[in-house]
Amino acid sequence: MIAHIQGKLVEKSPTEVVIDCNGVGYIVNISLHTYGLLPATDFIKLFTHLIIKEDSHSLYGFVEKSEKEIFKLLISVSGIGANIARTMLSSIEPKQIINAIGSGDVGTIQSIKGIGAKTAQRTILDLKEKVLKLYDLDEVSMSQNNTNKDEALSALEVLGFVRKSAEKVVEKIVATMPDATVETIIKQALKNL
Repeated sequence: MIAHIQGKLVEKSPTEVVIDCNGVGYIVNISLHTYGLLPATDFIKLFTHLIIKEDSHSLYGFVEKSEKEIFKLLISVSGIGANIARTMLSSIEPKQIINAIGSGDVGTIQSIKGIGAKTAQRTILDLKEKVLKLYDLDEVSMSQNNTNKDEALSALEVLGFVRKSAEKVVEKIVATMPDATVETIIKQALKNL
């Protein structure tokens, strides 16, 4: 297994790069996410995953180790190969994929080109427990980002409440009153904590 490649960036495109490593040029398949994170310098390091098939040896590279881990999780699902996993990581942010799997959001997974309803459901079914365990996510705290919610949570932490318990209470409040102000969220949370 090749864990990472470090060398001079010779060529780059949104789907692959060529890295010169001591005179040998390695073609490394990348996602758009990784392409966006490539440094402006010629010298780069990519975390890699090697896939060996009868007719090919393909190297997939990632700027972030976390993206590589998500890639490995995705290709463990029946029906998702390396190219579909790369398309998934190119279509939406890796964190969004993790959040969608953790919260059981079939719609987000299915919105990716090449992913049907069955594959989206299988992905969530196969990976939900692993994702919740690995990324220490709480099923309750997976709703969309809400600045009022975040500010209220910060205020509750300052007041001495444990973040996890405060998060659960605040999530319920935001779910019932999505347009609540920061003050309203804090007042309601103080009644329930």
